[in-house]
Amino acid sequence: MGDALILRFAALLSAWGLISGHSRVTIVWSRLPAGPPMTDSKTEALSSTLASTIDPILQRPLAELGYITSARTKRLGAAVIDVLLPVPGPPGHALIETVTSAARSVPGVRSVQIRHELMTDEQRDDLMSRVRGEKRAVGGPGSSTYVIAVSSGKGGVGKSSVTTNLAVSLAGLGHTVGVIDADVWGYSIPKMLGAEGAPAVIADSIIPLRAHGVSVISIDYFVPDGQAVVWRGPMLHKALEQFLTDVFWDEPEFLLIDMPPGTGDIAISISQFVPRARVLLVTTPQPTASRVASRAARMADRVDQKVIGVVENMSWFVGDDGKHYEIFGSGGGADLAEATGVDLLAQIPILEAMRSGADRGDPVKVAAPGSEAVHAFDDLARRLIATRPRIRMHPELRIG
Repeated sequence: MGDALILRFAALLSAWGLISGHSRVTIVWSRLPAGPPMTDSKTEALSSTLASTIDPILQRPLAELGYITSARTKRLGAAVIDVLLPVPGPPGHALIETVTSAARSVPGVRSVQIRHELMTDEQRDDLMSRVRGEKRAVGGPGSSTYVIAVSSGKGGVGKSSVTTNLAVSLAGLGHTVGVIDADVWGYSIPKMLGAEGAPAVIADSIIPLRAHGVSVISIDYFVPDGQAVVWRGPMLHKALEQFLTDVFWDEPEFLLIDMPPGTGDIAISISQFVPRARVLLVTTPQPTASRVASRAARMADRVDQKVIGVVENMSWFVGDDGKHYEIFGSGGGADLAEATGVDLLAQIPILEAMRSGADRGDPVKVAAPGSEAVHAFDDLARRLIATRPRIRMHPELRIG
């Protein structure tokens, strides 16, 4: 399964029809009116700026990654920069644009010339060895990542919408956040988050896509558009293992897993791969929905995973008259929380802008800034942050 996914990514990269091997291309990005000759201090300023610039691919400072092999200034405000690209295609183009933008921000720089070549396989292996070290599952032993499985007993309750907007709120509060779209039959997170495309592959690590400050991986990136996923348990298990182990998450503070409805193979696999994961239940106000969601709570209990709270989605609709209309009834979230022995952490209203925004790839924070729904998700994020346990980085070390 792992080789198949890597081969699929290689095919996607090849499909971009871009350079491979060791090609050298010269790009002149901008040219402004000539200024006074630049001095060595300008070269130092250029080097310093580039060193602290964050790579859009690995989210690390460029100085740490060794992409910049030469950066110097010439007369008339010209900056010439040699760059090693870890991958071709759109990710490589994004890196070039980032370097160009950073160079243009240096006072006195009036034109920027980027000369780039692709890293060799050995250079890519060395890069990932330095930034990642030994592979291990995110959220596993020794990991500080707080893993939250967003679950429900049935489909249609807006679980993916909750996952997407909660992740964006956590990122907006300054936290590093990853999302695994584990709903392999109803994958929708990439579209809702606006993170569409193909992930890069560096050495044997898959690099998640990013949007709105959130890193995301999904089976959506591995199957042709519109194709149904018809997999048995072992294939699902292997795919999840690769999402947790082969993806370069870089130890985010939070990892949200958008679970498929019900209590099947994937829920069991997650409990095995990430036994310390916590469960966040999503339901609607309808009593029938909350009764079904309680099965997910019982599943968590059977595999020794703690339920940390309940989110009631689609709680009400605010009419033009300012009144709340509970079109799906009321009390389902509170009943589920009481039955499970946890808190009702949030009630999310129905908002047309949230629906239309999801179709465009805009989370509610973008589609309806300042709305009641945005405040509800931000409050939910703060309450989840408060539930984060203290985790020993080296659980094998004990005192006494």
